[in-house]
Amino acid sequence: MTTTTATAPGKVILFGEHAVVYARPAIAVPVAKVKATATLTDALAGTGCTISAPDICAHIRLSSHQQDPLALAVRLAIEEAGIEAEPDWQITVRSDIPIAGGMGSGAAVSAAMANAVFAHCRFPAHRRPTDETVNRIVYEVEKRHHAHPSGIDNTVVVYAQPVWFVRGQPPQRFDIARPFHLVIADTGVASSTAAVVSDVRRARERDSQVYEEIFDGIGEITVAARQAIASGDVNALGPLMQENQRLLRQINVSSEALERLIAIAEDAGASGAKLSGAGRGGNLICVVESDSVEKVRKALQTGGAVGTVVTQVGS
Repeated sequence: MTTTTATAPGKVILFGEHAVVYARPAIAVPVAKVKATATLTDALAGTGCTISAPDICAHIRLSSHQQDPLALAVRLAIEEAGIEAEPDWQITVRSDIPIAGGMGSGAAVSAAMANAVFAHCRFPAHRRPTDETVNRIVYEVEKRHHAHPSGIDNTVVVYAQPVWFVRGQPPQRFDIARPFHLVIADTGVASSTAAVVSDVRRARERDSQVYEEIFDGIGEITVAARQAIASGDVNALGPLMQENQRLLRQINVSSEALERLIAIAEDAGASGAKLSGAGRGGNLICVVESDSVEKVRKALQTGGAVGTVVTQVGS
């Protein structure tokens, strides 16, 4: 029996969430410190394909649950690989990416499983599915998770590189002139991306002029952030995060838990902090000078964060 393993990283949105759904730009980066891992093993003949996800206590038979998000990722990959009959496989997927925390857990799981299928098939180089193919598969699964996804989660997770993203346009990978550190803190409050995005959509329909102005402002901040990252002006990122968070408050996607931890981070030395992802829970991110990383991380943990991750953006 042959076993194949594939992984995919988590991600955070630096700037542009919610506005990105409405054709404004966003910047997202992978977080390699957390990841999803899919392990695919040949099973006994005639047993079919089963998917096990111990972290969420799920055990799925592909033949009877083809539209389950986990099964959908595998089914689409199998179809792309040109496999006509259901293969005899056991797939186990594990993830240390917080669920419903804005770190792309669903996209990472789908990407890891699709990549495991393609690696297991051992395509010749000229037929190997591209990242673009995996991205398309993961986006289809994201629509099952989130109803109206922006496409940013699947893009940054699949390509595992910082990306500039505008909905409907090819993602642009870009250079980081000077590395900088992020501290990511989990509020411990689960939040449904689909529910929050739907709430924002309904609010925008009621008051489109106000929301379009806010989204324009978030877009302008995102453009300024890209210029700062590309030029190495990392000192500009903290104030830009603060301004981005101010606008996110105006569309009612922050929360008491987020605001409390943002204040703790900035008091401890973060130059700026904001929610990352849908909001109303999940994770916040802080841009921090290297000599303040540990102080900020400890302050967040003492202040109630249920987990922290430190990552460097750029090398």
